Amino acid sequence: MLLTAVHRFAGQQGDHLLVTATNKGTKPCWVTSYPSVKLGDVNSTALPHSKKDNPGGGKQITLRPGGTAYSAVNLFDYGSKHHTANSFALALRGANGHDGPTYSVYLKGEKPQFSWNEADVLNWSTKKPYNF
Repeated sequence: MLLTAVHRFAGQQGDHLLVTATNKGTKPCWVTSYPSVKLGDVNSTALPHSKKDNPGGGKQITLRPGGTAYSAVNLFDYGSKHHTANSFALALRGANGHDGPTYSVYLKGEKPQFSWNEADVLNWSTKKPYNF
């Protein structure tokens, strides 16, 4: 599984980290729920699931070889007392809801550094969130 992230709409409404999971193997694999994400320090608390997200996070999405699934980390930056980072830690959740191994993810794009006061995570989907 290849995990990548791009900082999209930096400093604008809809500011988020687009997380992409691609099956680079030769056998099908799956994702479920939403990724466990820790911004900045890997010892920080995992972000909560977005209350504004669609239901259905318990559904398993099968990724055939070359298949892709998307999630997003919503970033909310209110004022000057924010945190900044250019990487985060991500773990996939198993069918039992527990986190798997944690991976460091470094951002691509024009503005890889991101800021936040609050943040949350969306469920995995076969469609890109906020694709505008």
